[in-house]
Amino acid sequence: MTESGGKRGGAAVGGSVLGVRALNRATLARQLLLRRSGRSVRDVVGHLVGLQAQNTKPPYYALAARLEGFAPGRLSALMAGREVARMVTLRSTIHTHTADDCLTLRPFVQPARDRELGNFRTGLAGVDLDRLAAVARDLVEAEPRTMAGLRQALGTEWPDADPRALAVAARCTLPLVQVTPRGLWEESGQVALTTVEHWLGRPAEPAPAPDAVVLRYLAAFGPASVRDMQTWAGLTRLKAAFERLRPRLTTFRDPNGVELFDLPDAPRPHPDTPAPPRFLPEFDNLLLAHADRTRVVPPAHRGRGWQGNQAHRTLLVDGFLAGLWKLDGGTLVIETFDEPTRAQREEVTAEGERMLTVMHPGTAHDIRFGDVVRR
Repeated sequence: MTESGGKRGGAAVGGSVLGVRALNRATLARQLLLRRSGRSVRDVVGHLVGLQAQNTKPPYYALAARLEGFAPGRLSALMAGREVARMVTLRSTIHTHTADDCLTLRPFVQPARDRELGNFRTGLAGVDLDRLAAVARDLVEAEPRTMAGLRQALGTEWPDADPRALAVAARCTLPLVQVTPRGLWEESGQVALTTVEHWLGRPAEPAPAPDAVVLRYLAAFGPASVRDMQTWAGLTRLKAAFERLRPRLTTFRDPNGVELFDLPDAPRPHPDTPAPPRFLPEFDNLLLAHADRTRVVPPAHRGRGWQGNQAHRTLLVDGFLAGLWKLDGGTLVIETFDEPTRAQREEVTAEGERMLTVMHPGTAHDIRFGDVVRR
C-alpha cells in the first residue's frame, strides 16, 4: 500500500490509501489550521458548520487560531447583532452557528434530541408533549427563561411531573437559543433561553437534505468515513446519503482499510507540508469531528486532552496533539508531552505570543514551559 497525499479528482480511487500524515494535512487544510484565512468571521463559522461552544470563550480562541486579523470583538458583534447564536445542535452540545444554520441544523439533528427525551419519559408520565411545547414556547417568547425558571413555570402546569424532565422536554422539543449577553466577549450573563425564531425574527426552515450536510461536513472535515460523520453529528443511519453521493465523490482507504469519502477538488496537501503550531481551545471541532481521531491525536497521547468530561486547551505541533496550555494570570503556561526541539520551542513561543497579542492586546504576559494544572 502507498500513502497518497496529492490533490486528486474525477473518478473514485477506492484503492488509494491515505496515511495518517496525509489525513492530518488534509483535515488541517479544511480547518484553516495550515495557513490562516482572510475570510470573514461569519463565513468561517459557516464553513466550519459551527464552533463547539460548551464554554463561552472557546469559539473566540478557535477563530484566533484560524483567521488572519481576527479580533474577539468581531465575533462578539455578530452575536450581539444576532447574525450568529449559541444553541444545542450537533452531538447534543452547544455550538455557535450562523443564523441560517441555527434555523436549519437544529431540525436536522432533531432525531438526537428525540433520543435524549426518551431518557426522561418516566418523569413525563401523563404530559402531552405537544401542549408542553406550546406552553414552553409562550413562556420563553414572553421573556427569556433560565432552565430553573422554566422548571418552575412548567411545574405549575404539571405539578405531578418531574420538574427537570419538563425543562429537558422543552429544550428537546423546541429550538432554543441562548440570548446575549451570554457568550459576548468579556461580558457575563447567565444562560437564558428563547426560541430561535423569536430571537432571529424569522421562521425556522425545513431540515436540509442529509446529502447537503454530508457535502458540508466533507468540505470542513474530510476525507472521512460514514462513522466519522455520524460521530460529528450525533446521528445514525447516514450511510444512505453517502451512497447517493458516491458518484460525485472520491474515495480512499485509511491505513486500517476503512473507506473514506471526499470532495474531488478539496485540498489534500502533501503529507510533508509544514504545519505551524496552533493553540486550540477546549472542545475544539478538530478533536471531536471523527470517530477515529488518530489523524490528530497520536496513540501515545490518546486521552491526554481530557479529564473526565472536561477537555483541556490543546497545543498542536507539526499538526498533531503535542501538549496542553492554560492562562495563569499573566502567564501562558505550556506543557508539552514530549521534549520539544529548540526550533519547535521557538515556533511554539512565537505562536503563543501572537495568540496573546490577538486575544489580550495591551496586556503584559509571560510564556513559561512547565506543568499545566489539570482541573
